[in-house]
Amino acid sequence: MPVPYLLIAAAVVALFVLFQLYNVLGKKIGRQPEDNARAAPKVGAVPATANAPDAGSRSPALEAAALVAISGLKAREPGFDPSRFLEGARQAHESIVRAYAAGDRETLKPLLTEPVMKSFEAGITARETRGDVEQAEFLHPPRADLELATVEGDRAVAKVRFLAELRNRLTPAGGEEQVEERRTAEHWTFERALGADDPNWVLARVEPASA
Repeated sequence: MPVPYLLIAAAVVALFVLFQLYNVLGKKIGRQPEDNARAAPKVGAVPATANAPDAGSRSPALEAAALVAISGLKAREPGFDPSRFLEGARQAHESIVRAYAAGDRETLKPLLTEPVMKSFEAGITARETRGDVEQAEFLHPPRADLELATVEGDRAVAKVRFLAELRNRLTPAGGEEQVEERRTAEHWTFERALGADDPNWVLARVEPASA
């Protein structure tokens, strides 16, 4: 493919991901996410696999719902644990949303694929140019449902549906703070290379989801 066409394709991909970023931080829905209080998680990437939790901590509903969804990845990685993966996915979701609002590039970089990072950085730069300051808070821990875990070529791919309730504080340059609360629903697709030295998952795509 000629170089100009490659540049055009890259630009189209970047614009699409940037548009989806708006949905991450701006789409309102009507369904209340689960209100199950728990301690705030540590910042970190989504773990690839981990030892299974104690039998008493497993969710029968999760196991039943995820059985078919994870069969594609289980065939290649029998040790994949959906419960531990979802815990890591919630941590990554909260970290990414907060870091984007704060313009924290260092936190975002290891959690995103390169195209997504470029699009997020473009949004951060635009906000900094305007002189706006933003902060995002989770009113409740987000709900996460694993909808797919499979293998595509040499990559493991996992799709998670998040429902969250957020409070955003935006202070325009020279203006007063504006506070908005909203509910969001998105599909976040995580991926990682099979057999790579780094076992962590990174965010590869964001799409709107139904409530």
